Amino acid sequence: MKKISLLLICSFILFKAQAQENRPITTGVPFLLVAADARAAGLADQGVATSSDAFSQQWNPAKYAFAVDKQGFSISYTPYLTDLANDISLGQVTYYNKINDRSAFAGSLRYFGFGDIELRTTGDPNEAARIVSPNEFALDGSYSLKLSETFSMAVAARYIRSNLKIASEDVDASPASTFAVDIAGFYQSEEIAYSNFNGRWRAGFNMQNLGQKISYDNDDLSSNFLPANLRLGGGFDFIFDDSNKVALSVEFTKLLVPTPPGPGTPVDANGDGDYDDPGDISQEKANATNFKNYNDIGWVSGIFKSFGDAPGGFSEELKEITYSVAAEYMYQDAFALRAGYFHESPQKGARQFFSLGAGFKYNVVKVDVSYLFSTSKIKNPLENTLRFSLTFNFGDKYEVY
Repeated sequence: MKKISLLLICSFILFKAQAQENRPITTGVPFLLVAADARAAGLADQGVATSSDAFSQQWNPAKYAFAVDKQGFSISYTPYLTDLANDISLGQVTYYNKINDRSAFAGSLRYFGFGDIELRTTGDPNEAARIVSPNEFALDGSYSLKLSETFSMAVAARYIRSNLKIASEDVDASPASTFAVDIAGFYQSEEIAYSNFNGRWRAGFNMQNLGQKISYDNDDLSSNFLPANLRLGGGFDFIFDDSNKVALSVEFTKLLVPTPPGPGTPVDANGDGDYDDPGDISQEKANATNFKNYNDIGWVSGIFKSFGDAPGGFSEELKEITYSVAAEYMYQDAFALRAGYFHESPQKGARQFFSLGAGFKYNVVKVDVSYLFSTSKIKNPLENTLRFSLTFNFGDKYEVY
């Protein structure tokens, strides 16, 4: 059998799966949260406050206003679930162009392919299999503008299409689609002279994937929140000389999605233990009511609820914040070494890993690679996986910020 069922694959893709009482937050189209480029992956999935590069579209498009090269084009490839299958992957292409010294536009296409899946209606191995190829993609466009010499903002629009539903005689397989926007900002200071080195401060934010829920059946019960999230980060560059630089950075991320409800509270009005009398509410019905109330939450109100709706109070809200720390060493802007650590609470998904990465630049071409080491008891779908990215920068050079 070439591959396990699509349902099992999706359970891996939603790698936040945990025991019910831990209340991990799951969303639709989670591939939008996977680091698609090797540079960010080598820095433990962060990029909101790192220096500008061609991959900024996914992390913080406001960084494009500070790009040194007039144009850039990148290609990234990430094998996924390599221990399970060899044809599941995430790919991305990105292009940006600086209109002038203060503004830039960019576009990208992110594609997640589940490979080919063989379907049979019976258990007969001799039955001819029907081949399906589920996939998801996101098409982005952004515009960034420097509002001052040290601060820029950007807006991005995103079309999302998810073609995971498998057609049958009784089931329509129309893909689900929706739109989302990002609002981002980026600060980068002038180079500052300290006693033994020069330095530069950076900070950034990005509110991502703000938009309507995605639904396969056009009803509220089957709708899923988009992975809307808020990224906040900061960093500092130690510039020792013209050849050697070390950048340290930290990033915090919180999903702007309501916390799933816990089990409902059954009601046994007369205490007879059967929950069949008028006024009784069984456990099943109480759970269904909680589920319906959760699905009735709109995406806008869900953003505000996400900051204070955790059943465990403020301590649980803090557990819904992931963080990462990273360092990047650059030599003559031609060779880079990277390392980082990412942490998510065991009650909210348990993603915990170290990452390593490297980058090599020759003329206009730059190659980046990264590798992930999981430190969690929950297996990471990107373990034992090398990620690759290629970047081509060309055109005039702007001032080195």
